[in-house]
Amino acid sequence: MRQIFLDTETTGLYPDQGHRIIEIAAIETINRRPTGNHFHQYLNPEREIDLAAQEVHGITLEFLQDKPLFEAVADDFIHFVKDCELIIHNAPFDVGFLNSELGRIGLQPVQDVCGKITDTLKMAKDARPGQRNNLDALCRHFEIDNSRRTLHGALLDAELLAEVYMALTRGQDSLMIDLEHDEMIHQSVMTDKNCAKPRVLMADKDECATHDSYLEGLDGVDKW
Repeated sequence: MRQIFLDTETTGLYPDQGHRIIEIAAIETINRRPTGNHFHQYLNPEREIDLAAQEVHGITLEFLQDKPLFEAVADDFIHFVKDCELIIHNAPFDVGFLNSELGRIGLQPVQDVCGKITDTLKMAKDARPGQRNNLDALCRHFEIDNSRRTLHGALLDAELLAEVYMALTRGQDSLMIDLEHDEMIHQSVMTDKNCAKPRVLMADKDECATHDSYLEGLDGVDKW
């Protein structure tokens, strides 16, 4: 199972007000194990960054001036997330921005590219109702080291999100082990069935006579 953990940083909160993505990070795992493959790109938003947003992620417009436009990396991004399960914390936010960027250049929404989108914020709220469920709070709850997270950054946040997701779904590990164990038993039974047929030993004359005598002794006995 191929899963991609994704995070973005943006110029502001609302894509419908013209805000843009300035950083995308996506980390690949297969069967719950990191592969080492990732997509990470800073982007030139061609607009100012809101001060409040800059205070969160620390990315300046000056730093982004020589970075590519989203259009230049869109094909690589689509190829990376194609047919995967995309896992995002507060998915509506990032999906809204991704679809805004894709729509600007006439491409289909991200949910039409990947196989599935999973929102870990919703998962956390279901598992921990009434509690804070942002990434920092979940790292504290699951004892995940987030000491490097002095500012938000898409690549680090995607890495932390992968650890949080594994902790949230830890029970699935035992489920996978059980399924693998059942499959091994099934294969073993099928192998045994394919072995040579067992040798049948027929009763000899004396054993048959003893058996007949025993049955005669049962005549007249009430059956329960």
